[in-house]
Parts: sequence; structure tokens; C-alpha cells
Amino acid sequence: MNLLTTEQLETLSGRLEPVDGFRVASMDVDFDPFDFARTGAGLVDRAVAYSMPDGNRLVGLGTAWRASSTGAERFSDLKASLDGVGLGGRRAFLGFSFTPNGPTSSDWDGFEAAELLIARITIEHFDGRGLLTVVIPDGDKPDDTFGLLASMRHPQWGPVVDLGDHSIRSDPTVTEWVTTVAHAVSAIARGDFEKVVLSRTVVVESTEPVEILRVFRELAQSYSHSYNFAWKAHDAVFMGASPELLVQVEGNKVHSNPLAGTTARGEGLAQDETLGDELLDSSKDRMEHAFVVDDVAARLRPITSELDVSSAPTLKRLATVQHLSSDVRGTLRDGLGVLDVIDTVHPTPAVGGVSRGEALDHIQSAELIDRGWYAGGIGWVNSSGDGEVCIALRCGLVRGRTTRLYAGAGIVADSLPDAELAETRIKFKPLLDVLTRN
Repeated sequence: MNLLTTEQLETLSGRLEPVDGFRVASMDVDFDPFDFARTGAGLVDRAVAYSMPDGNRLVGLGTAWRASSTGAERFSDLKASLDGVGLGGRRAFLGFSFTPNGPTSSDWDGFEAAELLIARITIEHFDGRGLLTVVIPDGDKPDDTFGLLASMRHPQWGPVVDLGDHSIRSDPTVTEWVTTVAHAVSAIARGDFEKVVLSRTVVVESTEPVEILRVFRELAQSYSHSYNFAWKAHDAVFMGASPELLVQVEGNKVHSNPLAGTTARGEGLAQDETLGDELLDSSKDRMEHAFVVDDVAARLRPITSELDVSSAPTLKRLATVQHLSSDVRGTLRDGLGVLDVIDTVHPTPAVGGVSRGEALDHIQSAELIDRGWYAGGIGWVNSSGDGEVCIALRCGLVRGRTTRLYAGAGIVADSLPDAELAETRIKFKPLLDVLTRN
């Protein structure tokens, strides 16, 4: 069964109107944006799916407009580019790497240091309303876009017959990574910095190509209270289920939700509550959390007229972990938007460290992986300055039969290397379980 009827396609085509170098049309629809991703993502070179804990979802297929930038000015460059597009409040997808200069390894081919994408076809479900939008650049014939829409069918979800076999290895090795943690603790004791986040990867080699859309669908179902994302660039897909909001801007209101301090979920209610209480009482985790909250608040104060910070952390319980969580909310000064805030706060100590410069230098010299977009951000923005962007965590990069998973841990003075290793194993679990389910 087709996603759109012939009558709907004709109605949409008849609504095309010129808008600043594009022809644009929209119509209400009643199907799930992720069904749209399921049926169309394999037909285009770029596609993005993104969902938020409140249930809002959006998916984009193909490229109507794209901008990228690298270096220290990447976010201000993108803001200027988006201001020049003239699509008003329409949403563009945003993705960016941890470092300003972007990925360096071939694993991340196709992923820029920072990128904005206005999709040729977007479907969004916000506040109970489904909306399909077509954006066609002037000079392009609409036939290809409408032909793609006409070919899309409601997906048939059948049982998985064979996921194949999987081999799993740590990169760097567990021994190497634990040693880097011990060295970081020593550096903290010397006074080089107060906190640093160190990351590692697990590589999953599968005998069968990874079924991207099945994996993402199961991830979104199992972690519906997270920010679920999948960004396709040619033959690779970066996907994950992040618990952490980097920044949300609506009008002049800004919100960030720093998370730091982690423990596992319990086997039952009693154990779960005990682990949560221990996390709340942990001086080591409270200190790690305070580093993040204090830094985010300090960076937001100069660009806000009002700022409210949680007086004490609460527990954020997810499917496999519990985090210490705080909220930072404020009123932005005139003329500022989501890209300005990202430029101000990224990378937070939740993924970098304190002091920022010294911690980032240590990461560059000590960490044995290319983070790429891991610990960067993914979300949406518009030229009105609104947007919602998560920190790209609990994630992996899939290319063919190979998936590279990413996780990190915040290292402070009281950190124990084996305990930090255990924390990363918990953080690998969401995507690893779905990938290797037999």
C-alpha cells in the first residue's frame, strides 16, 4: 500500500509555491515519520531521522540545500548560511563533530565538522500533527522528487530470520584504556586539570550487513525516552539513543539538561532505588556532576538576562543506566539563537573536561580514537533561532558489516580505572544489544 495516494500527490504538487530560490509545498499526513524513513532512506544519499523524548519526530530524505563549515567559526558560519536561505521557521537538520576541525579518520568519510541539511522531503510529527513538506530548488524538475514520493509504500515489518554471527573487539584494548585512565588520574593529582572525559570504542564485525532500519526501529522503541537519531551520509549511518539535551531554544528561552554521574539500573525496585540513592550520595559523582553544571551555567550567564539553575541534582532513570541530572534555564539576550548557544557551551564537561583547554589538550594527546561525531551533536535548527540538539551519545557508526560503538567516562580525582571501565560497558549496551540480538 502506497504511503500517499495519487490524489494526495496531485494536491501536493498543486501547492508548490516559490519561496526564496525554492518551490515549497506542505500537506497534513497521518503516518509515522519513521515509516517514511523505512521506505525511503535507501533511495537517497542523505537521510536523517530524529526523535525527542516528548514524542515529536522528524525525518528528512535527500538534499534541497546543504551547508558545512570547519574550524573555530563553524557555528557562526552556519548561522550566516542559514540566515541567507530564507525559509523562515522551517527546520534544518544539524550535525557536528566533537572537535572544531572535524573527523580525521576514513571511518568518518562523508561527515563534516559541522553540517546543516534542508531535506528535499521532510515529514514531521510535532504536537500531534503530521506534516509532509517538499522543498525543490529552483531549476530542478519536481518529477524526481514526486516520483520518489509515489514509490513509497507502508513498510511490512516481518520477523528477523538471521542476524548472522558477530565478533566484538575493543579498540583500544581494555588494558590500554584502563592505563590511560590511570594516567589521567595522576595528571589530576598533579593539578593539570580537574576532570577529563576519556572515550573508547568497541568494533562489531557482522557476517551479514547490518539492517540499519531494523536496528534504528528497535532502538527507538526500547529507548523512547531518549533522543534517537540516525544520520545517513552515503554508505554510512551514525545512529544512537542519547539521554542528554545539549540545548533547546524556543523564542528567547534556553534550556540545557547536563548529565554526569552514572550507575546501573537494579534488578528489581529495591535494588534500583538503592543504586540511585548511592549515586545521589556519592561525593565523587556529585563533584563530577557539579563540574558540568557550573561550567554550563557560567558560559550561559554572559548571553542571558536571566538564568535559573537546579539547586541539587535529581535522578534521570533510563533503560540501562541512572544519571545525575540538572536543568539550566534562562532568557537569551536579543539576537541570539540556538547556534550561538551551541558555540558558547560545546563541548561541555560532560564530554570534555575542566578546565576546558587543558582537558581537551589531554584528550587529544591521550585518547586513542577519532571521536568524529561522537560527543558532538545532532538535532534541528531554523533561521528564526529555535532548535533542539542532543549530545551524540550511546551511539555507533555503521558501514556495511562493521559497526564502531562509542562510549566514555568522566575521570576525576577519585576515579577508579576498573569502575570507569564498567561504566563504559553499561553505556555500550543499548546499541550493542540491538546489533547482536540472536
